[in-house]
Amino acid sequence: MADQAETYDASKIVVLEGAQGIRRRPGMYIGSTGAAGVIHLLYEVIDNAVDEAGAGFCKNITVHLSQDADGDIAEVTDDGRGIPVGIMEKYNKSALEIIMTTLHKGAKFSADVYKVSGGLHGVGLTVVNALSQYTDVTVKRDGKLYRQSFGKGVATSQLQLVSETQERGTTIKFKPDKEIFSVMTFDSALLKERLRYTSFLNPGLRIVLIDDRFSTHEEETFLSNEGIKDFIKFLDKDATALTGVVGSKKQEGAVVVEFALQYVDSYEEIIEPFVNNIKTEEGGTHLSGFHSAVTRAVLNYIEKNRLGAKLSLKITGDDTREGLTAVVSVLMQNPEFEGQTKEKLGNVYIKGVVEGVVYPYLSQYLEEHPSDAKAIVEKIITAATARESARKAREMVRKKSIFDSAVLPGKLADCIIADPEKTELFIVEGQSAGGSSKQGRDKNIQAILPLRGKILNVEKASIDKIFDNAEIKTMITAFGTGINETFNADAIRYKKIIIMTDADVDGSHIRTLLLTFFYRYMKRIIEQGYVYAAIPPLYKVTKGKATYYCYSDEELESKRKELGELDGLQRYKGLGEMNEVQLWETTMNPETRRLKKITIADAARAEELFRILMGTDVLPRRKFLHEHAEQVKWLDV
Repeated sequence: MADQAETYDASKIVVLEGAQGIRRRPGMYIGSTGAAGVIHLLYEVIDNAVDEAGAGFCKNITVHLSQDADGDIAEVTDDGRGIPVGIMEKYNKSALEIIMTTLHKGAKFSADVYKVSGGLHGVGLTVVNALSQYTDVTVKRDGKLYRQSFGKGVATSQLQLVSETQERGTTIKFKPDKEIFSVMTFDSALLKERLRYTSFLNPGLRIVLIDDRFSTHEEETFLSNEGIKDFIKFLDKDATALTGVVGSKKQEGAVVVEFALQYVDSYEEIIEPFVNNIKTEEGGTHLSGFHSAVTRAVLNYIEKNRLGAKLSLKITGDDTREGLTAVVSVLMQNPEFEGQTKEKLGNVYIKGVVEGVVYPYLSQYLEEHPSDAKAIVEKIITAATARESARKAREMVRKKSIFDSAVLPGKLADCIIADPEKTELFIVEGQSAGGSSKQGRDKNIQAILPLRGKILNVEKASIDKIFDNAEIKTMITAFGTGINETFNADAIRYKKIIIMTDADVDGSHIRTLLLTFFYRYMKRIIEQGYVYAAIPPLYKVTKGKATYYCYSDEELESKRKELGELDGLQRYKGLGEMNEVQLWETTMNPETRRLKKITIADAARAEELFRILMGTDVLPRRKFLHEHAEQVKWLDV
């Protein structure tokens, strides 16, 4: 130990300057070197263009995606003022080069240029440059067109005056560095979501996405005239409205608060919070202020009009927000975000500012619109009543928990090992398949839970009915996670939950019902990667004494070409047609089976699809099925 201590001296201190530090520790700046990190670079460039729009100087933004053999390339063009290119005497370099290569610099530290900005850290374009193989910048300003190239954090060319022009704006083209990133593809679903809500938050700003990857050309324009009210309409387009879309925008000192809301016939709360056009995924003080304002305004209205006098239970803040869709946008100077990825706002005073704007507006609205107020109050009282019923149902579930009783829930056939890292639970359709899977499984690590028919569609059911459903109660108990406010993903008993249903329409329907329940009430187990779908074979093929299994029509055709004329061909209609040996060989054996991990790549799209396909409104579902009918690969009738 003494020898080691003696070697720790000034010579061991390493100084990483500029791009070196960013490239050595990219996670400190963009959070990840996977898919989330690579698209974060694109967000940084887009946010700079949006800041120009917020300052009133940009009306059009174009995002162009292309690719080469190594991965994706992005180009973002705006018609703003153009990045300054004048020489900064202190550094003897152009302002453009300083912006692209130096940390903690830029006009966004000055309120004279940008009153509000999503890029206040002053590191955005420097990080993009540092983590990109190359970055080419074209600037049009003051009647001239300039160009300069960069790569891996440094300038690779001098600033060049190319030509004269009457246009203005900035174009930044970059290619993420494959030495840094494990994924070299921009997620188009996430990008479209980002561009869509950016257009809602900046009415009048036209954003065009051009995607020339994958040997196709796709073009989509995002433009909103009514701003966040259009955002609410988009979020609720497949729901039945209980009220109109209402909202307000008000400036308090240096802070601008804008919000819009609507109540619908959903059991969910959807609130999208933003600060300076950046979505704060984890909320923050602005969201806390909005929550407080809604709860206080609604409860005061109920108490003032004695609408809850006959209600024997206390209404909570969660009750007041059931079925509420809202967007809360704050524009401010010097926001304090947790990390460069800006997921949570920390400025304490903003809570009071937002509450001070939302509460008086909503209170007055309820008084002046009694029909909407009545619909809201009825929704809230129903929510409170259902919550109490659900609480009692959960208590019943906990009392019957496998942790408090030697009796296993339902017909669960548990496994011997209790380590969640090694165990897996098969949720099996039908008693016949359940019997085969119990006999064919590896009892050490595989548990079997047979389902009796289709579970409740939770998208159409109230919370008390959900917790009163026998199949759902059995799953909750078997998983060991609890649910809602008692949900704890770390308490899960199996870190592989495998949905094993028939390869037909009914099986797909059951799988969708299960995923709807998981998505709504146990989303964390999907996010953690615990949920899988088993892929059973479609065909059993025999040739002589040999048996083969085919999992698709394509595999069957390939096997026909390989074997020639077949001696036997069986199309499986259900898991129950296989005996325990066949079920083990094809669908359960970890060495040979095929599983599909269920992921949530685009939560907003998933939310929309669940509403369309599993909700109460028939027309959007009919429209969806009509538009996507040609994409169906096979259908049993």
